Amino acid sequence: MTLFDDSMQEYAKKIKPGIPLADRMRPSDLEGFVGQEHLVGKGRVLHRLIESDRLHSMIFWGPPGSGKTTLARIIANRTQSRFISFSAVTSGIKQIRDIMEIAEHELKTRGTRTILFIDEIHRFNKAQQDAFLPYVENGTIILIGATTENPSFEVNSALLSRTKTYILEKLSAGEIKFLLKRALSDKKNGLGKYDIKIDDKTVDFIADVSDGDSRIAYNILELSFDSSPGREDRTVVIDRKTVENVTQKKALLYDRHGEEHFNLISALHKSMRGSDPDAAAYWTVRMLESGEDPGYILRRMIRFASEDIGLADPEALKLAVAARDSFEFIGPPEGYLAIIELAVYLSLSPKSNSLYMTYKKIMSDISRFQSLPVPLHIRNAPTPLTREAGYGKGYKYDHDFSGGVADQSYLPRELLGRKYYLPEDRGFEKKIKDRLNMIEQIRKRNKQ
Repeated sequence: MTLFDDSMQEYAKKIKPGIPLADRMRPSDLEGFVGQEHLVGKGRVLHRLIESDRLHSMIFWGPPGSGKTTLARIIANRTQSRFISFSAVTSGIKQIRDIMEIAEHELKTRGTRTILFIDEIHRFNKAQQDAFLPYVENGTIILIGATTENPSFEVNSALLSRTKTYILEKLSAGEIKFLLKRALSDKKNGLGKYDIKIDDKTVDFIADVSDGDSRIAYNILELSFDSSPGREDRTVVIDRKTVENVTQKKALLYDRHGEEHFNLISALHKSMRGSDPDAAAYWTVRMLESGEDPGYILRRMIRFASEDIGLADPEALKLAVAARDSFEFIGPPEGYLAIIELAVYLSLSPKSNSLYMTYKKIMSDISRFQSLPVPLHIRNAPTPLTREAGYGKGYKYDHDFSGGVADQSYLPRELLGRKYYLPEDRGFEKKIKDRLNMIEQIRKRNKQ
């Protein structure tokens, strides 16, 4: 027997002081569920399926604390089917087969469906996952799996093809704050029976360090409550210092959407442009420790690799993309090292804004001349009609010429002679500049 074998009403009666706040605050119906509006909002697919009890085998894929297990509990409370739950961490192949036999018996003798919820389904190996296949296929069970890993890589393709994957998103800071405030006011399951003094900035800080994970947010709030003085007279003060002690993170001056956000990213950008690896590393860590989204920092660094370095060091863009992939693969905090490595590398790379200036000059000409026609000699001529119209006429095939460079123009007539890309005498662009000069010489020779 598990919690899923009881109705949520019975479960609520069993609440004891030892049950964590995160577990006590799980809603029993969709009305109390927060987040995932694209799936459970009014009229959305999961809302309709759960409310009508017309379920199919499915997989919930999303980050920790996004509501996967909570949705399963809501289904358990709503469905008329027999509901069984177990974790892939503690269950083996024998338990799976036993459950399948019982499910088969229930369907044949009573006509009762069995919904099987498997938490962390990605932890099952191939043989364990294969054991479900025939029962999912013939409708003996409805399988609901929950995973934080990409099902495409962690779930057998045969099983995946027989289920529908629903992607849950990380909760926003606003949604986390809503959950925290609900826990603070809920007198039955939350902390509402206590007179808790906590300001909005402290709630914001808890939401930021929770990084979209509702379970972490509840745990921080509960630990802060437990470690605060004043519980004897039911008046508890939870301040910033208390939360910092619990999380071991300082509430650095930072606002992801305010002035300080732009000040810090500006400091990082200018430090890298100024070739100062120490300052760049410092501002990177400051932003990470202040709760900035690592993805935002990486996006700005990738842009920097093209805007401020470009072809002066072609490896910069490769490393920037590799750092993003490394962080996504490893995650925080270990993955932060890849971001710091990138900050140092970009700072030390030779700088050139030639590509950025190329873009600006081209945009200026596009704004001035609008949509200039493609010269006839470099147009595609796939049909007799286009060939009759002169498409492709006079085109010189570069491979037929010395050095592989023909003497012909490729820009519209109005832009002939324009030089948009002007490489610097720094880094790899020195070689590019030499190559451009050589191409110009070859073109002149082939003109004679």
